[in-house]
Amino acid sequence: MFARPLPLFLSALLLAVAPPLAAGELRLQAPDDIDELLAPYLPEEAGNPLRLQATLSEILATEGYFSPNFEFKDSDNGLQLNLDPGPRTLIKNVALSLDGPLAASTREELQRDWRLPVGQPFRQEDWNEAKQQVLARLLAVEHADARLVDSEATIDVETHSARLSAHYDTGPRYRFGPLRVEGLQRHEPSLVDRYNRVVAVGQPYREESLNALRSTLQATPYFASVQTVLDREAAELNSDGTLTVPVVVRVRERAPHRVAFGAGASSNTGARVELNYHSSDLLGQAWELNSGLRLEQKKQTAYTDIFLPPDERFRRNSVGAMVETTDIAGLKTERYAFGAQTVQQRGSVEQRLSLNWQNELREPDGALPETSRALVPNAMWTWRRVDNLLDPRRGTVLQMQIGGGARAALSDKDFVRLHGRIQHYIPLGQHNTLTLRGEIGTTLADSRRHIPQDYLFRTGGASSVRGYAYQSLGVKEGAATVGGRYLGIASAEITHWLDEDWGIAAFIDAGDAFDSRQDVRLAVGYGLGARWRSPAGPIGVDLAYGERVRGFQLHFALAIPF
Repeated sequence: MFARPLPLFLSALLLAVAPPLAAGELRLQAPDDIDELLAPYLPEEAGNPLRLQATLSEILATEGYFSPNFEFKDSDNGLQLNLDPGPRTLIKNVALSLDGPLAASTREELQRDWRLPVGQPFRQEDWNEAKQQVLARLLAVEHADARLVDSEATIDVETHSARLSAHYDTGPRYRFGPLRVEGLQRHEPSLVDRYNRVVAVGQPYREESLNALRSTLQATPYFASVQTVLDREAAELNSDGTLTVPVVVRVRERAPHRVAFGAGASSNTGARVELNYHSSDLLGQAWELNSGLRLEQKKQTAYTDIFLPPDERFRRNSVGAMVETTDIAGLKTERYAFGAQTVQQRGSVEQRLSLNWQNELREPDGALPETSRALVPNAMWTWRRVDNLLDPRRGTVLQMQIGGGARAALSDKDFVRLHGRIQHYIPLGQHNTLTLRGEIGTTLADSRRHIPQDYLFRTGGASSVRGYAYQSLGVKEGAATVGGRYLGIASAEITHWLDEDWGIAAFIDAGDAFDSRQDVRLAVGYGLGARWRSPAGPIGVDLAYGERVRGFQLHFALAIPF
C-alpha cells in the first residue's frame, strides 16, 4: 500500500544479479517535464537497466510519482527507455499540530499559510520547506525554543494520495529583558545602549530584533565581533505566563588605533595615494577620530573629523576641519574649512544638519584671483526606498537640501542655495534595469562673485554628464571653468546583466551649469559601458562621446545611488 524508495542494498543486489547491456547510446522516451527532470541523472551509455530503474524511481518519488512504468528496448544503437511516470500523488489530508501557549491569531495564520495544502501535488522538497517554514516563523517571533517534534508523509500508491502530519512544540513565549554586555575592556556598557534601537525591555521577543542589534553594533568602529543570545537560565515567569529573558551581548573590541595606507585612481581627479589614522577611543570618551592626507593629481586634501556616539535621540554629531587645494578645468582653489554636523535617521529619511565656515582663494587661468568667505547653515534630507541599497533594481532615491550665507553672519555675500536630485530604478524583465536620473540646483544671489565654489555649480564627469571632463561644464572666466548659479542634469541608462556579475549599459546624459537662465544650452553625452558587481556595489566603466567637445571621455566609478 505504501511506496518507498528502493533501499541502497536492494539497488546493489539488482546491480549484482542483472547483466549489463552492450555499450551504446541511452535514449529516454518520456513526457517533456519528466525528461527535463531526469536528464541530469541519465548516463550517456546504456548499462545495468535494473540499477537505472531503481535510481530513476527514487528521483520520481521525490516529485510525487510512486508508480512509474519502465519499458526497456535493446537495439543495435543502444538502449531505449520508454517511461510512463503514472499518476501524480496529490495531498489528501494535512494534520498540523501546534502544542504550547500560541496566540490564536498566530495559530490561524500558520494553518492558513501552510505551503502544501490539500489538492496540491506532493513533492519532497515542498514537504521539507513547508515544515521548515512553520518552524522558522515560530522561532522568529516569541517562541525561541520551538521545535518540530515529529512529522510523517503517508503515501497510498493505489489512490495516489498523501496524508501529511507535522507536530510542533512551540515552547514558552519570551519577552525581552535587560541587556547584559560581556567582553568590554575599554568601553562602558552604556555605549551599547546608545546604539540599541530595537531590543526594549518587556517587548515580545523578535529574532529580527536581535539580528538588527548585532548588525548595528558590528557596523560601529568599536567592535570586531558581536553575538546576541538569550540567557534562558535567567528567565523569569510573568503573571501572563510569558517569560522575560535577559539578552546577552558578547563583544570583542577592535584595536583602538589603526593606520592605513591606500592607493587608487579616479577618472575625475586622477591617481591617488592616501594615509589615514583612525582612533575609536579619542581621549577615552569613545569618540571616533578619522584623519588623513589624500593626494590626488587634481586635488590634495588634509582632513580631521571627530564623531560622537549617538545621543538619546539617536543623532550622530561630529566636528571637522579640512585644508584642500584643487586644479580642475583651469581653476585653482585653496580653501580652509571647519564645521559641525548632526545626522539622524527617521525611518526611510536621513536628515543632515550642518554649520560650516570656509575661506576660499580661487585663481582662474586668465582672470583675477578672488577670496570668498562664508558661514553656511545647511539642511539635507535623503529619502531611500529601494530593494537594495548598494545594487538597486527597483525604487527611488530622492535628495533635497537648502543652505545659505549672510553678510551679517561672517559671509562675504548674501545667498541661498537650493539643490535637489533624484534617481529612479525600473526593472525591465529579469535581466534589464532602466535608471532615470535628474538634478537641479540654483543659488539665489545677485551675482556669483564672492560665493565659494562649493555653493555654486559645475558639472561633467562620472556620475554627472559623461562625455566631458570632470567639472568642465560651467561658466567661463578667462580660460577657466568656474561655478554658476544654476544647474540642470537629466540622464537615462539601461543596463543588461549578462550573468550574476557582469553587465553592459547604454546611456545618454544632458546637462550644464550656467549663470543665467537665458544661457541654457545643455551639453549632451552618450555612450556604452561595462558593469561589474563588486562587494561594495556595481563598478561602472563608461566610454562616452561629448557632442559639444566632439570627443570621447573614459569614466569609471561606483555605480551606486547617492
